Amino acid sequence: MASVDFDHVTKVFDDGTRAVDDLTLEVADGEFMVLVGPSGCGKTTALRMTAGLEEITEGEIRIGDDVVNDLDPQHRDIAMVFQNYALYPHKDVYNNIAFGLKMRRVPRAEIERRVNSIGRVLGLQDLLHRKPRQLSGGQRQRVAMGRAIVREPRVFLMDEPLSNLDARLRVQMRAEVARIQHELEATTIYVTHDQVEAMTMGDRVAVMRKGVLQQTDHPQRVYDAPANLFVASFIGSPPMNLVQARVDRADGALAARVGDQALTVSSSARGLEAYVGRTVGLGIRPEHLRDASAETGAPAERRLRGTVLLTEALGSEVLAHLEIPGEPVVTEEVLEVAGDVDPSVRYELEAEEREGRSVFVARLDMDARGRPDETLELVCDPRRLHFFDLETGLAIRDDDRQVS
Repeated sequence: MASVDFDHVTKVFDDGTRAVDDLTLEVADGEFMVLVGPSGCGKTTALRMTAGLEEITEGEIRIGDDVVNDLDPQHRDIAMVFQNYALYPHKDVYNNIAFGLKMRRVPRAEIERRVNSIGRVLGLQDLLHRKPRQLSGGQRQRVAMGRAIVREPRVFLMDEPLSNLDARLRVQMRAEVARIQHELEATTIYVTHDQVEAMTMGDRVAVMRKGVLQQTDHPQRVYDAPANLFVASFIGSPPMNLVQARVDRADGALAARVGDQALTVSSSARGLEAYVGRTVGLGIRPEHLRDASAETGAPAERRLRGTVLLTEALGSEVLAHLEIPGEPVVTEEVLEVAGDVDPSVRYELEAEEREGRSVFVARLDMDARGRPDETLELVCDPRRLHFFDLETGLAIRDDDRQVS
């Protein structure tokens, strides 16, 4: 296997579209790197440049110690798994997997050894003599992966390989792909628009927007400490609640004023000192809001009050949608995510009747109170609040440094 390095890589198409802009990213030997972002963010273009299917406008891509900019795809020693399985319908599983090895004139005994070995890893050993039409979607995807793995390339490239599967099968295959990758210790770059796949599969994730890398880190770190408003609104399901808040000082402590309500700010949030008297973006994840009726001792300065719009019972929990006084954050970054995920959410954010009010989602226990049109009080943990500069979109860090 080998590492993959993107060194200031840019791709500009003939019509002037800058699909990838100055991408610098290091994928370590054996690492599972996930490129994630909404449609059109440049992640697939970056993958295709790595494979040699797109020319590089500027910069270098290295696989191991080799600069591959001018190498033909067949000389890069990579294998790619596509959205479409692209299996030969007239060949059985064995011959679909073995086809690339036969084309390279690998000895028959070695082909048999490799195919049977991969068949055991992928759980296909009992299906080797079946045709693709006799297989389920998940089995076909495993055959497509086997065809790539059996070549023993330096790098695996996967372009949304699970997007054609139904929801239940996608969940099963996520775990399967991650297990196989770690078992093989294979350097893998995996492209997806599904942030759940990114969070559950990758050793690290690279979040992209409009061709620009926004943040690269371990999935939990990206979730816990998003670098900017775009990452905060894109990573998480349901997404982070965002509202405008004025930073004030009261009795020597900082508070975030949301409409006519004020929340205590953690004493460690020193980065907010520079924003006293200014309006910032305040973010709270749905699971960090709790029903106040279950925490009667929580002080008023940790509570937010809103009117329930609707509730969604999910069996083990309920999602409560509330309207609270306070201006929503409607920056370009947030609207882009909202429109990509659900156009109705974008409309909700832009609608005039929402002026001065924001919609929050709280992930609560099934026994939580609150019915439509009722007032519900929520408790916030001040250590779980996120703050963003509304001009730059960057996160305001505790140590006053902003992450880019």
